[in-house]
Amino acid sequence: MANTRREFLQSGAALAVGVMGGLTTKALAAETATVSGVGNSLPNAQQSAADVQVPKMKFGKVEISRLILGVNPLYGFAHFNRAFGNAMRDWYTQDKVCEVMHRANAFGINAFNYVNMGRAPQDLARFEAEGGKMHLIVQATAADDPAALVENLKPLALQRRGEEIDAAFHNGTMASEREWCKKVRDLGVMVGVGTHNPEVIDMVESQGWDVDFYAGCVYNRTRSEEELKRLLNGQVPEMPHEVYLQGDPVRMYKAIRQTPKPCFAFKILAAGRIADDGVAQAFRTAYASIKPNDGVYIGVFPREKDELKENAEIVHGILTAA
Repeated sequence: MANTRREFLQSGAALAVGVMGGLTTKALAAETATVSGVGNSLPNAQQSAADVQVPKMKFGKVEISRLILGVNPLYGFAHFNRAFGNAMRDWYTQDKVCEVMHRANAFGINAFNYVNMGRAPQDLARFEAEGGKMHLIVQATAADDPAALVENLKPLALQRRGEEIDAAFHNGTMASEREWCKKVRDLGVMVGVGTHNPEVIDMVESQGWDVDFYAGCVYNRTRSEEELKRLLNGQVPEMPHEVYLQGDPVRMYKAIRQTPKPCFAFKILAAGRIADDGVAQAFRTAYASIKPNDGVYIGVFPREKDELKENAEIVHGILTAA
């Protein structure tokens, strides 16, 4: 059995066993947890601060951790395939989501890249009722009303989601996204632009948009098929929107360094495609490649081990040694 989210994704063996044997993803998740002896019981939700605390950065008028809890795994957005996404959804009950958020708080992680979909509002409300606290950097989708998000969630910031921004960039409709940013500015929260394409950051900067920050995926997974053909000798891979090229991170990190505005790098582990023995180096590369006022969004799937603790210890070691 795979021991981590990354091994689970890379091998594909556990998923194959579940499908071939007629198991549901829920049964497969339970079987894996039983065999491993871990994963079904995270540490107590409300707990005192851990010895290791993730260092902070100034963001707007507050200080937030330089490691920000990502949202995708909590709701099954695996960026791999449907079976892996379903395994995440089955494991991440409301109890688990709240436990993970409290565990993040214990390591000084006090910011959350939230998205207002599905069960997320109820999970957040329970976490807060239990005493948890997170500064919300909300990804705003095309379906969201920014005014309602601000009224209901009281977020620190709204970030236009990268999917919408990149589609507008490809379609030549970025003017409408600039207007969206202007409307959010009038709501009194920080305004951000998310993207998977470093050219977007360069364009927004050169045009002088009134935004406070950027979120940049270090792998460009929104290339068109024509762009992929040019890069890959005429070939288009299966799952063309989940292509993770090793040459991509350096391009996004360059764009992040060239703007004085705070930035958040995300998918630094290629949505779990980085092997376990490369995780620490991926974090070192990320923090060496971004500015002191930048951070990293990171999602976790701690079914087999305490990924939050591991990540916090790695980041603490990198940033306190700098």
